[in-house]
Amino acid sequence: MKLLLDATRCQGYGLCQDPAPELIDLDEWGYAQLRETTVPEGGEEAAAAAVAVCPNSALRLVK
Repeated sequence: MKLLLDATRCQGYGLCQDPAPELIDLDEWGYAQLRETTVPEGGEEAAAAAVAVCPNSALRLVK
């Protein structure tokens, strides 16, 4: 499973990092940056929570 970020949709709310800090960093302005695109085993729930909390649908999961 991969976590993808559409940086053009990210508005820098930073909500996505709370459920998935092992996958997502925030830059100095609060915009998401992926640490990993491949979701590690056991990280699917955290990745899905990050996708769900993004108010601009900048994140998505693909198989």
